[in-house]
Amino acid sequence: MNAAQPSTTPANPGKTPAAGPEARTAAAANAAAASFAALTDNLGYLGPAGIEQVRQAYRFADEAHLGQLRNSGEPYITHPIAVAAQCAVWKLDAQALMAALLHDALEDCGVTKSQLMDRFGMQVAELVDGLTKLDKLQFNTREENQAESFRKMLLAMARDVRVILIKLADRTHNMRTMGDMPRSKWGRIASETLDIYAPIAHRLGLNQTYRELQDLSFRHLHPWRQSVLAKAVAKARSRRRDLIQKVQADVDAAFAALGMKIRIAGREKTLYSIYRKMDDKRLSFAQVTDIYGFRIIVPTITDCYTALGVLHQMYKPVPGKFKDHIAIAKVNGYQSLHTTLVGPSGINIEFQMRTEEMHLVAEAGVAAHWLYKASDHKGAPSERLGTQWLQSLLDIQSETRDAAEFWDHVKVDLFPDAVYVFTPKSQIMALPRGATLVDFAYAIHSNIGDRTVAGKLNGEQVPLRTELKNGDVVEIITAPVSSPNPAWLGFVRTGRARSKIRHYLKTLAQTESEDLGEKLLTQALRAEGLEKLPDPRDPAFPGIWEKLLRFTGNKNRSELMTDIGLGKRIASIVAKRLMVLMTENGEKRDALLLTRERYTSHEKLSQGAVILDGSENASVKYASCCRPIPGDAIVGYLGRGEGLVVHTADCASARRLQHKDSERFIAVDWSDEPVRPFETGLVVTVTNRKGVLARVAADLAASEVDITQVDMGEEGPADTADLRFIVSVQDTPHLDAALRHLSRTPSVLRATRIKPAG
Repeated sequence: MNAAQPSTTPANPGKTPAAGPEARTAAAANAAAASFAALTDNLGYLGPAGIEQVRQAYRFADEAHLGQLRNSGEPYITHPIAVAAQCAVWKLDAQALMAALLHDALEDCGVTKSQLMDRFGMQVAELVDGLTKLDKLQFNTREENQAESFRKMLLAMARDVRVILIKLADRTHNMRTMGDMPRSKWGRIASETLDIYAPIAHRLGLNQTYRELQDLSFRHLHPWRQSVLAKAVAKARSRRRDLIQKVQADVDAAFAALGMKIRIAGREKTLYSIYRKMDDKRLSFAQVTDIYGFRIIVPTITDCYTALGVLHQMYKPVPGKFKDHIAIAKVNGYQSLHTTLVGPSGINIEFQMRTEEMHLVAEAGVAAHWLYKASDHKGAPSERLGTQWLQSLLDIQSETRDAAEFWDHVKVDLFPDAVYVFTPKSQIMALPRGATLVDFAYAIHSNIGDRTVAGKLNGEQVPLRTELKNGDVVEIITAPVSSPNPAWLGFVRTGRARSKIRHYLKTLAQTESEDLGEKLLTQALRAEGLEKLPDPRDPAFPGIWEKLLRFTGNKNRSELMTDIGLGKRIASIVAKRLMVLMTENGEKRDALLLTRERYTSHEKLSQGAVILDGSENASVKYASCCRPIPGDAIVGYLGRGEGLVVHTADCASARRLQHKDSERFIAVDWSDEPVRPFETGLVVTVTNRKGVLARVAADLAASEVDITQVDMGEEGPADTADLRFIVSVQDTPHLDAALRHLSRTPSVLRATRIKPAG
């Protein structure tokens, strides 16, 4: 076996290099071996062959980490063993345990993926690779590095959920031993755990791990608050011990009298959840009344509801505090009945009723797939846990290549709160709290989301931005010609909807920019005396596009046209190069075309001008400084990466740009029949009287002018006010007619179009 040499500067913050192999004493080696012996005691479920595979992985990892110590002074191998031990508690298979033992070998020990593949097989190597941080790659910021690491981990997790189970076991052990790390690292690691790993654990139903990660993070982020709260809970526990024992005895007696077989266990709210409740609701510790509770484990689902009836006969329920998570399970698969009762001495006590299988799923979530090996009909629900969310990670990735944007989409789906709504066919769907009709549409299918035009809630038509509530029946209305609206990004809640909309808009912008780029390059080539672009399939111009792409550095013709349309490349420069290549192939300039184009290039309206009708969407922007409308003399500026920006010819901003960047200006003109209204600004000076704004708005409406924005401005010294409007008009004659109509209105002193300052 080729053992990898230990790294001299380990990347993992939990380890330090030893002075040499001699630093690994016999006692330390024995301690590591003893730890592995304790691990093997819990591997009986694997069988002899599986245990031997795990042992081989241990030997490889032990040799790879030889000489490396944790900050505590222990041999580093004790950490992989602890991670594997947690995975063994979840009864993960041999491959997962092997990956747990090897999870730091790629990152810290110089072991290659191919070595692991040859030695332990493809699946183990893929699991380890999914767990490995990207420290060897260079990113602009630590945040970007972190985002890329999480993207890789989450995608590996979507393909194989064992990746995240091992990762959570790894993070849990690191948090348990964080006291050995430098205190300067506590805040960053604890915050990351609280913001990212704990929510992932909750999303996948690993509630025991979720609670432990929260409390460990709380202890290291706010040690003083944690200590004070722990003492307060201990004091309250001792004060209420008799009360809790009495409730437990009464409950046991009530069920024994009915002959019902139950298992009852006490449940105490975690310190972090108590702290969050106090902080969010501004409560004192004495005001938090649901610190203690009981779980009642019964044989069947019917027994859960029977137990609920028994408890409601014993103690009065608190109104509004009953939740049925059996009929409608939480998004992470959690099922239980919850009720809060007024116990002895007026103390509120929460009871949870569930079956053994529900209890297993509640504590272990997706890990219950390995833990619970009962008959198929019982095991099936646990196999589906989290699969919808994991699949959505792959969907989001297919739309998003940027790591930071991917992580931004994923974070919105990590919130545990959910609303449960119904399709018209009574199918239940779970969505994050705050989700809208558009989120619902994309949750059904991306094609439904893309074609959404309207929606109904409980039979009544409502705006698409309406937030869904529990129990709503949602119906989506689609149209074949509809497409995603950029405004949807302002209110959608799910990462899936956000990534699908952004992907569509990016694709649309690229297509339009490509069309614009081709038009601009054709226009620039005409100015060089050549009629049209060469056909890539024309045998008269062999390899001409390949030569041009080598000159520009683009991968293909489509990318070159897009870059020209976005202003990243100057059409005239590319055209000059293309002209040289074409003349080398025997193409001759058209003298008449050359003369005509060069003559008309000095005019505002050349034959090659880009014609605008308002249908250009993302590839053309109308400058907000001057707000051009049809009828205005206009110029076009190819901003770097912005596409074409249209200004009025007399715009001061455009003149300044033309002075320093004239080669980026192109000829543009209005279409004879624009397809939509255009926005421009008005300032209306009025005498400041009651109801004047309503009168001005009514006059604008009478002129068929739509108001999109209004600003009341400041009152003038002579009881006058300037009302500033952004309005939509068809063209300059339409605007002029509206201004004339306004000027005849009582109380209006002056109405003019807003012009940019020079």
